[in-house]
Amino acid sequence: MPVNFSIKNVPDDIAQALRERAVRNHRSLQGELMAVLAEAARRGFGTGLEPLVTRNPITVEEAARRARELFPGGTESSVEFIRRDRDERAGEC
Repeated sequence: MPVNFSIKNVPDDIAQALRERAVRNHRSLQGELMAVLAEAARRGFGTGLEPLVTRNPITVEEAARRARELFPGGTESSVEFIRRDRDERAGEC
């Protein structure tokens, strides 16, 4: 048997975020709330295993832009890193 829930005193910013999420997902607010509850029920409550990326997802392009900001000169080749590490360990023996 279906159950009715009622949430009172929802802060304006949370309500607005849910409305925007519903629009992005082409759902009614009711449909979006049902999807949020269903996902939470599937994942379990308070497990600490929920992926953080679902909170503020970014595009691949945004991730690349941030990486370029953090490492403007790029990063060393993984091949060079592995060779140097191997050579250093070989010299320690």
